[in-house]
Order: sequence, then structure tokens, then C-alpha cells
Amino acid sequence: MSIERKGLTVTEWLVILVAAIGFLFDTYELLMFPVIGADALSELLRVPVEDAKVRLWAGRMLWIAALAGGIFGLLGGILIDKFGRKTVMIGSILLYSISPVAAAFSTELWQLVLFRSMTFVGVCVELVAAVTWLAELFQDKRKRKLAIGWTLACASLGGIFVTEVYNEIVTFLRDNPDGVSWLPVQAAAWRYTLLTGLIPGALILLLMPFVPESRVWKEKKLAGNLKRPKFGELFSPQLSRTTIVTTLLSACGYAAAFGALQLTPLQMAPGLPAIDQVKKDVGIAEAAKKLKSTAEGTPERKAAAAELKAAQASVGQAIREKRGNIQRWQELGGLTGRILFAILLLYLTSGMLLRSFLIPGLFLFPITYWLLFNQDYTIFATAIFFCGLVTVAQFSYVSEFLPKVFPVHLRGTGSAFATNVGGRMLGTMAALLNTELISPMFGEGPASVAKAAAIIGGSVFAIALVLSFLLPKVNEEGDA
Repeated sequence: MSIERKGLTVTEWLVILVAAIGFLFDTYELLMFPVIGADALSELLRVPVEDAKVRLWAGRMLWIAALAGGIFGLLGGILIDKFGRKTVMIGSILLYSISPVAAAFSTELWQLVLFRSMTFVGVCVELVAAVTWLAELFQDKRKRKLAIGWTLACASLGGIFVTEVYNEIVTFLRDNPDGVSWLPVQAAAWRYTLLTGLIPGALILLLMPFVPESRVWKEKKLAGNLKRPKFGELFSPQLSRTTIVTTLLSACGYAAAFGALQLTPLQMAPGLPAIDQVKKDVGIAEAAKKLKSTAEGTPERKAAAAELKAAQASVGQAIREKRGNIQRWQELGGLTGRILFAILLLYLTSGMLLRSFLIPGLFLFPITYWLLFNQDYTIFATAIFFCGLVTVAQFSYVSEFLPKVFPVHLRGTGSAFATNVGGRMLGTMAALLNTELISPMFGEGPASVAKAAAIIGGSVFAIALVLSFLLPKVNEEGDA
């Protein structure tokens, strides 16, 4: 017999706990790269962190990993419908827990690309499986909205968590440059941060035996009337509009995230005025000039080289700290957006709810990245907070919306197509669009990436606003 507690059974509380931890670590794993990526690429490419190769590979890495996640995430959607929501969740959690640890041992770029892509695959599959699972376990409409809305809010805690973990590791290695002797990897902030990716697997897998499979899916499976998921059905006359519009809407959200927000700590942080001030304070230009003026092999040359190296180390440390700080602002905004979504979900119609985030974003992105990037850091960081808010709220919207517009036997497949083909494969191309096509039109360096982000962000929010009027009506019963 179930024990009631505030309208929820013990089992339902466990389901919510598992989903919340899962969503938290989905984001934790995904948002490692924006804070560790530049240092990792610099080391593996054997070039300075400001080198153009780092900028190019940052964009490529974001897209390659997301493309892998999109392709295999789509396959995962079919597996979710065929083998069950819970079973596929377990496999995907194992994958995204083990692959970051493997990435921490990378000695070549291809290894980082491979293991980062595997992490993305696990996250892409787990997100769809978990939301579908939640939508089908809660029969009551209000409970379902509260469960999905508030557990998705935990996703942004993952972004804050990884940012703070990275910041603590950077501080620790600043004071202890030799690192931890018993860890079998080189003492580097990016490697240590990747090692922490093992945490979620242990936490979630301990709880999995105590939560059920989806009631709706299991009943249909046992009764023998669960239809086989057929990919072509997504483009039948009954579902084609739903599939196309939700896919494009998902693409817009991911384009804003990858073409602007994730590039902020990864590529724009070194160009902030606050970093220019650090360069002046440590005299890096003077140190470089002094080095050039000395003769090769002389004591003066050796002393000047040491002085320049110390100045560069100070600047590098300031950049790493600023990356962590700007991502903190972004993730706090995302968390606020998730919470606002969870509250407004109970009171606004579907279209009004989405547009309440799209309309502000239409103006926020161009203003933030075009006008405020070179201004006072606190003003820019505050604007990034709101950009994160309106973007991440879209992710919650799409995740909550998708299970309601596809039938049970296609719920995983349809959600996976919209999220992975639209978001992961098309939307994430905005990272490459920024770093390789648009930003070079404005020259080199972080400021050009910021201007490209302004264009991309404003454009995709405008497209999403149009799409919001084309969304299909929803099935609130959750068991079609």
C-alpha cells in the first residue's frame, strides 16, 4: 500500500528524485565543455589558448559532439519506444558517466572528440527517455505538469554545479600546482573536471531498482497492442505539421545556446575589457617588448622570458576565472528561467507561455552581444543572465510539450526526432556558423564572435516567434 505525502506516493517521490538528479547531471555533463574546452584544445593542439585554431576547433567540437548526439539520439528514441523508457535510461546514464572519465585521459585531439561525442549521445538519449517516462507515470494533469516543470528546473542546477566545481578546481590548482598525487592524470583543471563526470552514474543507478517502468507503455506492451514505432509515421498527414514545427522550434533554441551562450565563456571571455585591464596591470605588452629587445642566449633574454611567462600565467588565470564567472551568471539565468517556466506552466496557455520568453529574447540577444560586450562587465553579465533565462526556458517548454503531441508508440521517436535532428543536428550548427562563417566577416578575436552571436540570437528568436503560432493543439491526457 502506498504511503501518501502531500498528494504524492513514496514511489512518485522517488521517480521525481531520479528525474531531478538525471536532468541535473545531463546539464552538468553538457556544460563542461564551455569552461574546459579552450584549455583542453590548447593543450591537445599544442598552441596558445588565444590561437585561431582553438577558436575554430571550439566551434567544431560543439557541433561534432552534438551531431553524434543527434544521430544516435534519434536511434535512442526508437529504442525507447521498443524496449521501454526505464531500460534505455539506465544504458544512457552509464554511457554519459563513463565517457567523461575516458576523455580526461586524452593525449590527442581525436580522443577528446570521440569521448565528448559519446557523452553527448548519452545525454541526448537520457533526456528524451526521462521526459517521456515522467509524462507517462503521472496520470493527473496537474501532478504531471508540476513533476516535469520542477524536475527540469534541476537541469540548470547542473550548469551551476559544473561551473562551481570548475572554479574550485581552478582555485585548488592555483594553490597546489602539482595537483593530487594519487589521481592518475596530469594536474590540469580541464582533466580534473572531466573526472567528476563519474558521479551521476553511481547516484542514479542506486535508485533505479526502486522506480517503475512507464505505466502506459508497459500496459500496452503486455496487452500486445503497442504498435511498432515507424519512422515514416512522423511525416504522415496527421503528424507532419507537428514533426516539422517542433523540430524547427527545437533547432532555434539550440542555435541560440550554441551560437551565442556556450561561446561566451569559451570564446568571448578573453576579449572582455576586464581581461584587457589585467594585461595592463601585469605589463604583458612591456614584457613581450623587453623579450624581443634581448639577444638570444643571454641572461637578459632568460630573465625577460621568465617575466613574460609569469605575466602570461597571470592573464591565463584571470581568463579561466572569468570563464567560470560568466558561466555562473548564465546558468543562474537558466535556473531562473526553468523556475519561471514551472510556475507559469500552470497558469498560461501553451502559446502564451512560449511567447512570454521569445519576445524578450528577440531584443536581448542583439543588445547584449552587439552593444554590451565591450561595456562594464557587471552590466554585460547581468544581460547574459537574462539571455540564459529566456533560452533555457525554451528547452523546458519543448521537453514538456513534445510528449503531449505524439502517440504512445511514437512518443520516444517523435520527441527524439524533434530534439535531436532539430536541436542537436541543425541547431548546434550555429556554433560553426558563428566561428567559421559570420564572425570572420567582422575580423578576428572575441569581439567578432560576439557580433556573430548577436545576429544568430536575434534571428533564431524571431523565427521561433513565428513558429509559436503554428504549433499544434496538445493532448493533456498524456496517454494517447
